[in-house]
Order: sequence, then C-alpha cells, then structure tokens
Amino acid sequence: MKVTVDREKCHGHARCHDLCPELFEIGDVDGKSRVKLDRVPPELRDLARRAADRCPEDAIAWEE
Repeated sequence: MKVTVDREKCHGHARCHDLCPELFEIGDVDGKSRVKLDRVPPELRDLARRAADRCPEDAIAWEE
C-alpha cells in the first residue's frame, strides 16, 4: 500500500498525524502533513485508511 498527501489541499489540521504518527509527520515550516514511509507496513494499513477518511480536506489518497 502507498499513501500520498496532496500538500496543495492540506491545511495542516494534523488529524492524520494524531491518528498515525508512525506514518505521517508535520512540516516544521508550513505545518502541512507529509508521509514518512514509501510503503505502508501491513500493521498500519487500517490506520492509513482511517486517516484518509478523516482528512477534512480530502488531501490523503491511498492505493494498494
């Protein structure tokens, strides 16, 4: 599974980071989310999907 964050859409609410800090980090300068891992490990897949579902800006996408 691969997860991406559209940084143009991201407003820095940090819900993804709150839910899964192992996968998402918040930029120091712009406060926007970015993905820390190239591939999502199996144990984080449910959290990655939940983070995408809970993003108020619909900035997170995932693909198998």
